[in-house]
Amino acid sequence: MIHQGLTWDHPRGYVALAAAAEKAAADGRPVVAWSKQPLEGFESHPIADLAARFDLLVLDHPHIGEAVATDCLRPLEELFAPEELEAWQAGTVGPAMASYEWAARHYALPLDVATQVMAYRPDMVETPPATFDAVVSLAETAPVVVSISGPHAICSFFSISVALGEEPGGEQLVSDATAGEALALLAQLAAKAPPGTATMNPISLLETMATSDAIALVPHVYGYVNYARPAEGRKAVRFADSPVLTPGGRHGSVLGGTGIAITRRATPDQPLLDHLRWLMAPQTQSTFIPDHAGQPSARAAWRSARVNAAAGDFYRATLATVEDAWVRPRHPGYIAFQTEGSAILRETLIDGRDTATTIARLRERWRRSLPQIPETGP
Repeated sequence: MIHQGLTWDHPRGYVALAAAAEKAAADGRPVVAWSKQPLEGFESHPIADLAARFDLLVLDHPHIGEAVATDCLRPLEELFAPEELEAWQAGTVGPAMASYEWAARHYALPLDVATQVMAYRPDMVETPPATFDAVVSLAETAPVVVSISGPHAICSFFSISVALGEEPGGEQLVSDATAGEALALLAQLAAKAPPGTATMNPISLLETMATSDAIALVPHVYGYVNYARPAEGRKAVRFADSPVLTPGGRHGSVLGGTGIAITRRATPDQPLLDHLRWLMAPQTQSTFIPDHAGQPSARAAWRSARVNAAAGDFYRATLATVEDAWVRPRHPGYIAFQTEGSAILRETLIDGRDTATTIARLRERWRRSLPQIPETGP
């Protein structure tokens, strides 16, 4: 049986999966046929709709609550032994495996891990700034950009909030003090950013860094190992841990990456489950995945001298940030809030709206997104 899978169309999301499927077919065990769509497609199409058409979905963790609410994914506990899940939990970098857990059950295998880290041009920035104060100082003399396009405005806001010592949540989302400080820092950097960069997504920011001198540093951007690898005719981009408030503080960062989910539509046979086990195996994660443009999830790969040598030390240089990364909410209304909250923040950063109004609007959208508790009778 050949199962139908859907992933995203960047080389990091597609090449390794397609190559693994080709390898299985060449070995006489055809198991998956992969289709791809833009990453934004996963934001615009309901997960239940995609799950009705595909057996495997590559998705990110904020979609899990929506998927569980519509019962369109199979819990991994129905398919894999507890010791297998425990081994993947122990061997996966940062909170990646835990990010796909909902109500004590897991709904995706963390194939790929990314988080917001610092990207810089080593020929334009001799030493990457370690603290926010140092980032602000650098912005006086070099083109520094904050990532605020699409959903990344709220992610950058959250990353700074975490570094300031507060994980978002509860009815308030973040305190007035933390929100004010995070907004002030974003506004200060956004005001100095080169024109046109506010609409660039992480791939566009990194592509611009690799092909021009328009951007020297981005303090929080989702890391793409593809840009850390040497390439003829392109500028070297290096990555480092995200900035901290004070030396020794927490590296504020919002976890990204993707996992492979098995839909209710699928009939998961032994060849499919064995193929997924092979993709998650430490040896595969440390060789096949990075050798085919992938960004592995196994801690063994992130620490591997071989993997780092081929990737400009991308993994080792950002490992502390990944281990520190904050997991976004996964309740069914979160994706809509992420979109609306980012739009509110961009309006503030671009048009200069006041902080109090911005915080109030964010909180109103946030509370609206939260699960409603039914009223009880007398």
